[in-house]
Amino acid sequence: MKWIGAVCFALSLVAGAAAAQQGSKVIQKTPVSLGTATPGGGFPLYGNAFAEAINQADPTLVLTPRATKGSAENIPLLEAGSLDLALVAGEPAADAFAGKGRPPSQLKILTAIFSSPGLFVVRADSPYHSIRDLVGQRVAFGARGSGLPILSRYVLDGLGLKQDDDFQSIYLDRAGDGPEMVLDGRVAALWGAGIGWPGFTAVASAPGGARFISPDAAEIARIRGKHGFLKPLTVPAGAYPNQTEPIASLGSWSFILARVDLPDDTAYRLARALHGAEAVLCAKLPQACETTAANTVAAAPKLELLHPGVLRYFREIGVVK
Repeated sequence: MKWIGAVCFALSLVAGAAAAQQGSKVIQKTPVSLGTATPGGGFPLYGNAFAEAINQADPTLVLTPRATKGSAENIPLLEAGSLDLALVAGEPAADAFAGKGRPPSQLKILTAIFSSPGLFVVRADSPYHSIRDLVGQRVAFGARGSGLPILSRYVLDGLGLKQDDDFQSIYLDRAGDGPEMVLDGRVAALWGAGIGWPGFTAVASAPGGARFISPDAAEIARIRGKHGFLKPLTVPAGAYPNQTEPIASLGSWSFILARVDLPDDTAYRLARALHGAEAVLCAKLPQACETTAANTVAAAPKLELLHPGVLRYFREIGVVK
């Protein structure tokens, strides 16, 4: 009897171990890396909020942000498989998809994140009131490798200006260095984009305040006449401290792109978690309120650029037929 009892006990241990092992497979976590940009810019701020929202919505996903040099580095890192996901500004994404200066990229869109109207910020006591006033001045056009200098090149080119010839162009090693350079006078202006962009917030929050410079209506029409992919966008009143009026400008949508071989199931789960967490993400970060399934479909240049796993989920919820 003792022998039979020992055998039964051993069998129960084996069965318990098997059940535990089976259970561990059910809750196995999927690690996902997310490339952002240099500290102090909008992408790291967004990336951290995005990761928190996704990890909370689906505990089987472990999304980890990773600092990079920005859009220009994120695209090749994705293509090399060194990142699973990465934030990429609209202009470098459009160039990559179109094969401008390179073979067309096969990367896929996971989601549109936010619109990026481009602006300059100057100190409120600055003598500069228009883009033409800034010609010949020292201007910080954003971090090296980020999408911001690419957007500004298109905007200025539409006005017949060359960024590196008509301005004393400064490119930053860290996005967070730009605001202090405006405030202490090392540069006349800082170029940036988006709603709630940290660089603009820092300048506008400083004693004395800030003033924003954007293309006027005639300049917007002229720019779009040459670069039609840029869309008219508005920075709503209150997006920055002491900004009492909306600001008309133009720009594009930024995206989270996925490596081409990201498994369909992983992309599907990410899209499902994100859709369920839209309100949570919006509460974490005002500019993230634009991160919706509907905006993703509207912002994508072509539906086939959406990741197949994302497209499958969108069809399930009726966002795409």
